[in-house]
Amino acid sequence: MRNLLTLKKYFLKYRQKLFWGFVFIILSNAGMVYVPILLKDSINALQQSVSEEILLKYSLLIVSTSLVAGIFRFLIRQTIIVVSREIEYDLRGDFWQHIQKLPLRYFQNNSTGNIMAHATNDINAVRSFVGPAAMYSIDTGIRILIVVAIMMSIDFSLTILALLPLPILSFAVYRIMKLIHEKYTKIQEKFSELTTRAQENYSGIRIIKSYVREENEISRWKVLSKDYLDKNMNLVKVQALIMPILLMITGLSIIIVIWLGGVKVINQQMSLGEITAFIVYLGILIWPVIAFGWVTNIIQQAEASMKRLNKIFSEPYEINDSLQTKLEKTNIQGEIEFINVSFRYNDNLPFVLKNINLKIPKGSTLAIVGHTGSGKTSLINLIPRLYDVTEGEVLIDGVNVKEISLDVLRKNIGMVPQESFLFSDTISKNISYGLREIDTETIKQVSEIAQLHIDIENFPKKYETIIGERGITLSGGQKQRTSIARALAINPKILILDDSLSSVDTHTEEEILKNLKNFMAERTSIIISHRISTVKDADKIIFIKDGEIVEEGSHEELVALNGYYADLHYKQLLEKELEEIN
Repeated sequence: MRNLLTLKKYFLKYRQKLFWGFVFIILSNAGMVYVPILLKDSINALQQSVSEEILLKYSLLIVSTSLVAGIFRFLIRQTIIVVSREIEYDLRGDFWQHIQKLPLRYFQNNSTGNIMAHATNDINAVRSFVGPAAMYSIDTGIRILIVVAIMMSIDFSLTILALLPLPILSFAVYRIMKLIHEKYTKIQEKFSELTTRAQENYSGIRIIKSYVREENEISRWKVLSKDYLDKNMNLVKVQALIMPILLMITGLSIIIVIWLGGVKVINQQMSLGEITAFIVYLGILIWPVIAFGWVTNIIQQAEASMKRLNKIFSEPYEINDSLQTKLEKTNIQGEIEFINVSFRYNDNLPFVLKNINLKIPKGSTLAIVGHTGSGKTSLINLIPRLYDVTEGEVLIDGVNVKEISLDVLRKNIGMVPQESFLFSDTISKNISYGLREIDTETIKQVSEIAQLHIDIENFPKKYETIIGERGITLSGGQKQRTSIARALAINPKILILDDSLSSVDTHTEEEILKNLKNFMAERTSIIISHRISTVKDADKIIFIKDGEIVEEGSHEELVALNGYYADLHYKQLLEKELEEIN
């Protein structure tokens, strides 16, 4: 229960509704347990004298009492169950807000499916504790106390004998529900495998068709589906035990009451009304006894789920505003400086950047070149604080990035990553993603700069065309150009292109770079590329090897240096000549 105690703040928030829910539970149970008393009195009265007056009197009393109890039962759900949904809403919102602020490191170490399971199954399990489990725990507890007290006042010994089988019922339900939970967990795990397989098939349908693997995928799907079916059938077999066990044990209690109670009625130790009320009270007790086993299982599930959620909630943000944040700095000019910067992703991993010293003046263009895995992307990820430096410091306008508000920092940086991610929405909404509201003129302007406007005009609904999941209907070049347009739309002071023109042909690339030169005239640009044609006009070029800057200068200076950059340049010239010959 320790993990569930963290829900205290949510209960306190809705304490007024919960208090009234508790009151309604008492009133509902009072009405419910009063009905058998009325039934007892009516039978005893009718034994003495049968009249329309007595029938009408007790009929109206029983109906009105049941109606009042039903109204309060409705109000219970309108308070406690509604509160459970509101707490679920708050918990889901807090979870989502926390997840959004976690560093990239967390998402690299945890699968999407695992996080989704927390956001759905675990939060739903906690809601079941907050609502049904909490409500039925209080409800059944109060009902059992009242009913048992009344039954004992009627006949103490018969009550003890009648209740003997019921704890067995509660324990049996608890064991069956626990077994059901174990099997259901396995079903959910298998269902997760099915959905993962389906998602991979939908996303990789081009690869599947290209390699003619349809039959193979169908076979794998059949195996997974059959396993899923078998696990569901195992669950059905266990669930089938509940009703027979319920009828057998409750039937035993009723037999005891009818047999022993009947003898007492014959011996005039009990009235017919009392034994009738006794049987009705026994019926009222059956659900609370079952509920205890069911609720215990729900609490166990909720405890396990809340433990997993608390583990996520305890994850530190790592990258966040602090007391050192200079809130007065509300804009950025664009000068960037790296001072003795070294970086590694974890303490037990080697450094991917070593002693980087670099200054990028405002309004200039820096190009970064280097072989795959040399640390280029790691370097530019430090500027918007997607990661924090391990050693040294990164300055913007002479201020450490750790002292600049994350909102201010990232709103002024337009970043186009290596892999273009687009949302399953319209092109206009993808381009305007970083804007507070859609600005048609801005969208058109940045699309023209990114050489995308002509393509969009040929689409069926132009800018309102839905591009499918991850932009599946667009080509690789169109995806990259859409991502570039999205970065330009926020009017950034710093633009970072991380190999963002690799899927674009050389002619289109030249046009984009020409347009960017005008657009970014007073802003700072950083371009990562493997193509020399992309970076040759930059104000400064650096070549990174094994996490260190080994060469820097202009294109002409680096070619004259006859080092790593020159070697890459000559290789690409040769490749171009061979292509032209072919």
